Amino acid sequence: MENNKAVFIIIGIAGVASLIWFFFFRTHVVVAPAITSFETCVEAGLPVSGQNPRQCKTSDGRTFAEEIIPEITYKNSSADLVVVSLPYPGAVSGKVFSVTGKARGSWYFEGSFPIQVLDKNGKVLASVPAKANGEWMTSEFVPFTAEISIPESYTGEATLVLIKDNPSDMRQYDASVSFPITIEY
Repeated sequence: MENNKAVFIIIGIAGVASLIWFFFFRTHVVVAPAITSFETCVEAGLPVSGQNPRQCKTSDGRTFAEEIIPEITYKNSSADLVVVSLPYPGAVSGKVFSVTGKARGSWYFEGSFPIQVLDKNGKVLASVPAKANGEWMTSEFVPFTAEISIPESYTGEATLVLIKDNPSDMRQYDASVSFPITIEY
């Protein structure tokens, strides 16, 4: 009986020692999440700095920038009426570039509608007609193209504006689509 008591005491001491080792002396392995983007960098609690775009830096020196997708501004319009294929919002462009897309026939008058490029102060840098590539007297989408030439002296932020042609001159029928681009080369 005393031998059984001794065995239970030894097993108990070994069990307590194992628990103490398990909770206090074992090494903890922490698996860091894979950081592959600005979002995962922020989720990992790493520091964020800067503005527009914000940046997050990892301890191994990698930097991830927040992706900012400029918004398209619709005035009395929508993507169901006009869609721009090129350039895309936020694009960097040269002094000469094409604008392509599709618009419903109601956007055209005599097969065209105006496109403008404004500088950062709202001054018109270029104004050209977008021309229908097909029969424009329809309610369906009609492809369009326009060739834009910006003055050689200008570089920087700009706004591309597509304007519904409104021969009635009645302001309630005005419509436009605009978004930022950058003129660089």
